[in-house]
Amino acid sequence: HEADIAKVPVMIDSSKWEILEVGLRHSPGKPIVNSISLKEGEEEFLRKAKIIHQHGAAAVVMAFDEQGQAADYENKVRICTRAYKLLTENGFPAEDIIFDPNILTVGTGLPEHANYAVDYIEAVRTIKKECPGARTSGGVSNVSFSFRGNDVVREAMNAAFLYHAIRAGLDMGIVNPEMLEVYDEIEPELRERVEDVLLN
Repeated sequence: HEADIAKVPVMIDSSKWEILEVGLRHSPGKPIVNSISLKEGEEEFLRKAKIIHQHGAAAVVMAFDEQGQAADYENKVRICTRAYKLLTENGFPAEDIIFDPNILTVGTGLPEHANYAVDYIEAVRTIKKECPGARTSGGVSNVSFSFRGNDVVREAMNAAFLYHAIRAGLDMGIVNPEMLEVYDEIEPELRERVEDVLLN
């Protein structure tokens, strides 16, 4: 039924703004645009946000600014709170903001990557406090990418990460359900090892 279709949120996902704009013009119901960021500066960010708002859509806002992608806790929080202030002060409803503070890969062997999962989880916790009404999201399987080819470990890592992130306030996760174990069903020793890596 057309009336039922209009109630289902549509994710318009492209790296090209022109495609996102066409999607906005042709989407029923309340679409979600994936994504905008401060990468090209405040003026362009607000221009795009205004168009999204005019279409009654929500937006995924990446933790990315003129200096690049936020990897650590401080930069994730800094960029998201800056974007929140800019958006809400310019009439964009807080409930239509979905922050993606960048889930990055752990277990790479590089010491500078060891705290990425903790940084994300703690950033989500802070963003939810400092940006009332906004939601959070992220690509969950990124966290376990260094274990590609080892599905048992990846499924356990994704599940354990999701478990801790949800408790910190994560609202949405992009995840392949076939690559996700049930947290309480992870073999205890594997869960302990996986959490050692995730929680550094």
